[in-house]
Amino acid sequence: MTQPLSGRTVLVTRPLRQAAALTQAIRSAGGMAYEFPALDIEPVPADELDASLARLAAADIVIFISPNAAELGMTAIRARGRLPATARVFAVGPGTARALQAHALAGVITSQGQDSEALLALPQLQDVAGRQVVIVRGVGGRDLLADTLRARGADVHYLECYRRMRPHADPLPLLARWQAGGIDAVTVTSAEALHNLAAMLGESGKSLLASTPFFAPHEKIAEAARRLGIARVVATPGGDAGLVAGLINWFRNNP
Repeated sequence: MTQPLSGRTVLVTRPLRQAAALTQAIRSAGGMAYEFPALDIEPVPADELDASLARLAAADIVIFISPNAAELGMTAIRARGRLPATARVFAVGPGTARALQAHALAGVITSQGQDSEALLALPQLQDVAGRQVVIVRGVGGRDLLADTLRARGADVHYLECYRRMRPHADPLPLLARWQAGGIDAVTVTSAEALHNLAAMLGESGKSLLASTPFFAPHEKIAEAARRLGIARVVATPGGDAGLVAGLINWFRNNP
């Protein structure tokens, strides 16, 4: 029996250290994965985190916003001590919760949604007046979570444990393969990675990106792709399983 992605090559743009699970899922469905990271993750040096880590001791709530935040944040935290025993730990999305569970954290609270809006809707984050909150994230990014919790009366600080960087990769081998018809779909998991990818491809790759089916696990990323002029954009369910399900459904209906 033919596998659902047989004969299809999917561009995987996740950071290299995070691409393995999606690559394997594509291969398990019979497809090929072409890895071209459009985002690099660089840990913030430990000595730049001293003030932020010191605030953890008084935290009532600690929120990890991504798998990167979970992995790199917990590495930094455990190098200097541990999370407060009484702090409630929240994760934005099931993927972040799984990353925390890999660090042996029990009782992590999360939502089924993949974004800050879904986490903010949880009943446990409604009455936070007077609570000390630390948000573990990368440098920069959306402030919705902090702004909303402050509006609810919380005292909010960041522990920014990594930086997102545009890779310095040579796009010519990818472009050559793409121009020869060797890329059937593009997957992107953040708007920042999308804009990096477009910049890395340059003008010679603009039409290729615009005309290739594009898959993103969140409507916000899909909307960013539409604004870039990408013609066929699919917002899939969240996570690697959602991306692969979206790919399978697309190619089943568009043979």
